[in-house]
Amino acid sequence: MKFIVSSSELQKALQTVGGVISNSQSRPILENFLFQLEQNKLTVTASDGETTLVTSLEVMSEDTGKIAVPAKIFQDFVKTYNEQPLTLSVKNNDEGTGKQLEILDEKDNFAVALDNEEDYPDMPEFDVAKTVSVSSGVLSEALANTLFATSNDSLRPVMTGVLFQFGEEETNFVATDSHRLVVYKRTDITSDEPMSFIMPKKPLSIFKGILSSTNEEVKIDFNENMAKFTLGNHIWVCRLIDGKYPNYSAVIPKENPNVLTINRNLLLSSIRRASIMSNKSTNQVRFKLSGNILHLHAEDTEYANKANMQIPCDYSGEDINIGFSSKFLSEMLAVLGSEDIVIKMSQANRPGIIEPVDGLEDGESILMLSMPVIGL
Repeated sequence: MKFIVSSSELQKALQTVGGVISNSQSRPILENFLFQLEQNKLTVTASDGETTLVTSLEVMSEDTGKIAVPAKIFQDFVKTYNEQPLTLSVKNNDEGTGKQLEILDEKDNFAVALDNEEDYPDMPEFDVAKTVSVSSGVLSEALANTLFATSNDSLRPVMTGVLFQFGEEETNFVATDSHRLVVYKRTDITSDEPMSFIMPKKPLSIFKGILSSTNEEVKIDFNENMAKFTLGNHIWVCRLIDGKYPNYSAVIPKENPNVLTINRNLLLSSIRRASIMSNKSTNQVRFKLSGNILHLHAEDTEYANKANMQIPCDYSGEDINIGFSSKFLSEMLAVLGSEDIVIKMSQANRPGIIEPVDGLEDGESILMLSMPVIGL
């Protein structure tokens, strides 16, 4: 088995799938990439047992075969090259007890010991119940606006992923960690029948980086337990999160008469500045609204640190004094792309709703909700 490959193209392929490999794999064979060669096509597979990522690239070869290549050492090695051809061939080691991958560049040669490729698990297969297609640009935007709000609490696994909710009139991508909620809605994506599933955060985080560099359609096949994402020469197969997603609509207040409209960047920079003086356990910043001035207050009584700021805004409603987490607000405002945002509030002990005023496409809407932080 022998082939010639561009070092930069090989490096790109390894980066595409390598993120799924963890340092504490349950099976040692999963610490490898699986290379499958079919003449001028090389398929590279990586897996952690729950998620399998596959990509392919063109090489020069007339051979076929497969090998299991130690992921960390090989990826680190390929990173040391700029663009140049590498010749890779499989040979028996000097002792005749196993195989090794010989790597030749323009003047030097190297060898990496190989594991037994027969131990590498097959690509998961499942009976497809439903299929839907989503633009890669739309999916990229959906993930950018939701992934940050997922939970890391393993005791509540459904919140550690993103809910894909396809309906007859709209499609929602939803994330929450119980302190904040994001609903990214598209009315230009619909399904003949309602269907939904919860995707884990890890494969989506890897997938997001690929989506931003293409305009192709993403084909999603899924059933109750598994999902397969196909984008060009990339394939992601992963186990879905089992469980019932919380009724997120129930926590969104319907009546919010107090409406603050403000420049997003101005508010973001002000919150970041005030948060430095805030209590480090609550990260609380208080919004006191009266007239068209937002009084922003943060305080850490333990160290006598305090921030009092006045920010121009457009406000309609009753005077209100409400506390939010500066950490959560900063993360929400940072992912939005609008110039201005509105924050809708009802009472000091009820959630605040954040929505962009501008910068949205037709059929696109974003709702972000932050729970209040009570007391200093």
